Amino acid sequence: MGGTVHSNIVPAEERHAPEWGWFLAWLAVGGCLALGLAALLSVGVVLVVLAAAAAVFLFRKGHRTAVVGSLAGLALPLFYLAYLNRGGPGDVCHTTASGQTCTDEYAPVPFLVVGALLFAAGFLVFLVLDRRRRGTN
Repeated sequence: MGGTVHSNIVPAEERHAPEWGWFLAWLAVGGCLALGLAALLSVGVVLVVLAAAAAVFLFRKGHRTAVVGSLAGLALPLFYLAYLNRGGPGDVCHTTASGQTCTDEYAPVPFLVVGALLFAAGFLVFLVLDRRRRGTN
C-alpha cells in the first residue's frame, strides 16, 4: 500500500515536444533510399527494399510530420559524393610507394549545394510542421 501512484497525465512540454527521434529515423530511411538508388546495379536493390520496409514501419508507428526527414536523408549520399570528389574537378593524382594513381573527379560544389538544400529543406519543413502541430493542440 506504500506504492507510488502513476498518472497518465503527460506534461505539456513533453506532449508538444518535437519528434526528433522520428525525424532522425526518416532521415536514415531517406539516406538508405538515395544510396540504394545510386547503387542500384549492385547492392542497391537490397537497400531500396530495406528503406521501403522501414518506411512502412515508420508510417504505422511514427509521427506523420517527421516524414520530411526522408527529404533531408536524401542529402547524405550527396555529401559523401562531395567528399569523395573534394580534389576535383579534373585529374587528381596520388603517389604511393608502388607508383602513381590518377582518377578523374567531378566538381564537389554541385553535390554539396544540392545536398545542403535538401538537408535544409527537410529540416525547415519539419520545424514548420511541428510548430503548426504544437499550435493546434
